[in-house]
Amino acid sequence: MQLKIYNSLTSEKEIFKPILEGNVGMYVCGPTVYSNVHLGNVRTFLSFDFIYRSLMHLGYKVRYVRNITDAGHLTDDGDVNNDRFVKQTRLEKLEPMEIVQKYTVDFHKVLDLFNLLPPNIEPTATGHIVEQIELTQKLIERGFAYESNGSVYFDVLEYNRRGLNYGELSKRNIEELFANTRDLDGQGEKKNPQDFALWKKASPAHIMRWNSPWGEGFPGWHLECTAMSTKYLGETFDIHGGGMDLKFPHHECEIAQGKACNDAAPVNYWMHANMLTMNSQRMSKSTGNYILPMQLVTGENDFFEKPFHPSIVRFCFLQAHYRSVLDISNDAMLASEKGFIRLMEAIKVLHNITPNDEKESAFSLEEWKNKAYDALTDDFNSPVLIAHLFEAVKYIFALNDNKETISTKDLEELKSTLNAFVFDVLGLQNIEENNNEKLDQTLKVLIELRNQARKSKNFELSDQIRDKLLAEGIELKDGRDGTSYVLN
Repeated sequence: MQLKIYNSLTSEKEIFKPILEGNVGMYVCGPTVYSNVHLGNVRTFLSFDFIYRSLMHLGYKVRYVRNITDAGHLTDDGDVNNDRFVKQTRLEKLEPMEIVQKYTVDFHKVLDLFNLLPPNIEPTATGHIVEQIELTQKLIERGFAYESNGSVYFDVLEYNRRGLNYGELSKRNIEELFANTRDLDGQGEKKNPQDFALWKKASPAHIMRWNSPWGEGFPGWHLECTAMSTKYLGETFDIHGGGMDLKFPHHECEIAQGKACNDAAPVNYWMHANMLTMNSQRMSKSTGNYILPMQLVTGENDFFEKPFHPSIVRFCFLQAHYRSVLDISNDAMLASEKGFIRLMEAIKVLHNITPNDEKESAFSLEEWKNKAYDALTDDFNSPVLIAHLFEAVKYIFALNDNKETISTKDLEELKSTLNAFVFDVLGLQNIEENNNEKLDQTLKVLIELRNQARKSKNFELSDQIRDKLLAEGIELKDGRDGTSYVLN
């Protein structure tokens, strides 16, 4: 079996050849922890969780690095007040690291809920300030960056003058970029409008600041991933992943920084997960077409008729290829629930099948396995893999109805293969077996959300959570040691 991966850099499927045979270095851009993780983020991280699981199942030893952006995420290089953390600290009247801690905890809880495996290393931007300063100094020394009024910028035009190609990933023409870009207000420090910040001078009101050779400031957004990926995976590594929205400018800037620093392409295979839509429309807070992950699980929303277990949500997400747009709707979730239940029922039925070694089955287990692995190794094609799993499901119910037979050897192999695909690779969980544990986890999250609402004096929301749980037979009890629940 040859694993093929679609490389966003070449726009082609390529046979995967790791730098070190049998090993994979994979870096995925993690969250910017200034707000609750949204459902589109979950789709991206779940896609790479499936890829991570698949690589391990195929026998690779994987070092999976996923960062936490806890500083320096500017929406506009020209204005330090556009730092997302600065905006949120003012909005919530909290210290920046309180914001970071609050939403990092939320991020981990949500990903745990959907059964994502943790990465091997989860570095933070603030934990690698020294490395980012060193990279900036190196880029200045090599003539790819310049200091201006206490800030440092990457010189995109100089990068292209040396025969390098800023725009190679996003397929953008640099000359057109320069021709079509206005010199925006506040960008007078830059030589060119397309230059991007490596280090920004902190204004007097900016709380997150560190000493540097250029004065007090903070790192630009793009530099942290170059600093952390090279530290833990080397100057060139196998796979870099992220959402489609990060192609430009974030990943484009990473390529430029890596090549300018090390005279080598930083990544061999670029992978991008596509976006999530709801009811065929882009998810957006401004339009109201928006839902948080927990609202899909608890049913506290106006879009879905009932709550859906995290494993059913995961199953729904994996029915679309990671490079395809995934649209969720009430009908899509109900169909996923139906399919999920049938898959789990088939696994349960399989354990009660009696083998028959006297008759030959019309179902070729070896051919089925080959088709399933062909899907897995064809750029991690989860929907085709799932379709093949349902071929086995049909066979299992035929066995149960005595319309088919299976040998003892094939029965054991079918059990182990199906379990591996369903639970290890797809990462699904049997709801029935995990019901109490998942209920406990879900209620803990709801209790925490209620406590946050009470702390924010949003008593209407607090009472709504309590009363709706009570209507479902779950009574919350507030005590000296916190809030507990009782099933009535």
